[in-house]
Amino acid sequence: MDKFNPYAFVTPIAILLLIIEISYNFFAKKGYYSFQEGVANLGTAIGNQTVNLLVAVLIFWGYGIIYTDYAIYKIPTTWWSGIILLILIDFLFYWCHRFGHRVNLFWAAHSPHHSAEEFNFGVALRASVTMRLYSFLFFLPLPFLGFEPVFIYGTVGIHLFMSFWHHTRAIDKMPYFEVIFNSPSHHRVHHGTNAQYIDKNFSEFMIIWDKMFGTFEPEIEEVCYGVLDHPKSYNPLTINFHHYKVLAKLSWQAPYFWDKLKVWFMPPGWMPRGIENSAPKKTGMTLKEQIKYTAKSFYGSVPYLSLHVALGLAFMLLVISPKSPLTGLERGAGSAIIWLMVIAWSGILESRRWALPLELIRLVLMLGSILYMTQKYQIMIPGLEYILGIFVVACSGYAMYYFRAGFSPTQKEQK
Repeated sequence: MDKFNPYAFVTPIAILLLIIEISYNFFAKKGYYSFQEGVANLGTAIGNQTVNLLVAVLIFWGYGIIYTDYAIYKIPTTWWSGIILLILIDFLFYWCHRFGHRVNLFWAAHSPHHSAEEFNFGVALRASVTMRLYSFLFFLPLPFLGFEPVFIYGTVGIHLFMSFWHHTRAIDKMPYFEVIFNSPSHHRVHHGTNAQYIDKNFSEFMIIWDKMFGTFEPEIEEVCYGVLDHPKSYNPLTINFHHYKVLAKLSWQAPYFWDKLKVWFMPPGWMPRGIENSAPKKTGMTLKEQIKYTAKSFYGSVPYLSLHVALGLAFMLLVISPKSPLTGLERGAGSAIIWLMVIAWSGILESRRWALPLELIRLVLMLGSILYMTQKYQIMIPGLEYILGIFVVACSGYAMYYFRAGFSPTQKEQK
């Protein structure tokens, strides 16, 4: 991964583009972002990043065995082989993406990305914890052909970044460019729940695959974003595993054994025999029909979460960076704290009673982990323990004051 690791390079670019779009949205008053869904997107992204190193290890191990023992030919790592590899990845991803919409088990992995009811660069970061592993199954032919695993991993990273800029409403149609290549207009269609847009425009880099295989649809009607079966939550665990839960329930309720298995491999919306479903099957949804999910957040959550999302991004980089000195066990402990953090954020966004105790525990654990790492790795910052202690006490006091059930800013006046 150190030999060819584009992720360390593209991550700052992605964050910069996100900041630019947020600034444009704010000053132009476009309404492309809401605070709650923005935090949910970033919280989901931060949590998901903790599994990427594990996935990378599994990929290098599995692909390494194939490349070493079964490759037809060892293809050199050059600029021309990179172009060929990129095109092959794009072609394989088209089918990976298409299966991700037409097979329930794969849709369960992919649907968290589509569950966002907005469309912006924040949505591009809203990936699934299981999607990365599932997608690399479709790239298995590549090491057999003779592409080096690290070359595949790096090029997939570049290919993934190429899709980042598609997730915006700030760029209009691009008439000449989008004849061959994917564009924001094409990808807006892909994220639509409008009946004519569902299961269209699966391409990532070149739109020609959709045109070749009959899944292309131009953007005409204004797009309604989201999914027909929304998880109705900002909790990253719910977002990631909502459709798995739906399928497990259907499988359990199905009267026939074959249907219990079949439900996992049928298209989304398929119902087992013998299960009552009086509601008509949804074939699409327009903006007029859509009721977006919102929740009443704790008072004072906006400044608190704005600060802690920025700090959370920094802590995530410390935990997942390949250049970090942390051991595997320390990375695992840091990842657990990260998941506590993003789940606590969702509780604050939704005014859950458990949010306050979870956030207090998270603050103490994060303080302890930072102090442990600075001492173990001899990072000498004078007075750091006092600064961090004061910061955690201040954050805890703020949380205990504002993040209480039934609290309102007029509470004091009403007494």
